Amino acid sequence: MEASDDRQAGRARRRTGKLRVSTVAFHRRAVTGPAAITIRPLGEDADARLCARLMAGSEPWITLGRGYEESLAILRDPARESYVARLGAEIVGFVVLSMAGAFVGYIQTVCVAPEHQGRGFGSALVGFAEERIWRESPNVFLCVSDFNGGARRLYERLGYRVVGELNDYIVAGHSEILMRKSLGPLSTDRGVAS
Repeated sequence: MEASDDRQAGRARRRTGKLRVSTVAFHRRAVTGPAAITIRPLGEDADARLCARLMAGSEPWITLGRGYEESLAILRDPARESYVARLGAEIVGFVVLSMAGAFVGYIQTVCVAPEHQGRGFGSALVGFAEERIWRESPNVFLCVSDFNGGARRLYERLGYRVVGELNDYIVAGHSEILMRKSLGPLSTDRGVAS
């Protein structure tokens, strides 16, 4: 399917409301790939603590200075949506979304346990986040640190394009690269974005 066909189909689904995913199916979605994972909303506080330790103990968050308490606060924030990926009973990663603010549909965090990286779980988490976001917005945004080349290559491979750079945004000496993947403009009624 051509990119323009994808955008038209996305706009048609938004206008007609035919893109409906049941809550049960959405929250219990099994993702196939190298190994099947299940992605569900983060629920248990013990899972939130494990995810916070995972985030605080790995890159890019070490370089960005995000510790355990700040990571846990992000995961517990009711203004954000957090989803955890499991391979059987084991947590292999998680994703945190923001569906409010200037960039509705912002993927704030994608984290995969180091021992599970390179197995398609990051791509699966981003794909899950895209499906969730596209139910409400035609645009998905994310930032990637300029020193995180592996993540940036992944996002580019998944169709994200650079739309801006935020110099010294989180820590001095490093930039955050703002990226976007789009099905089209926010407004399709008048033919121009508002």
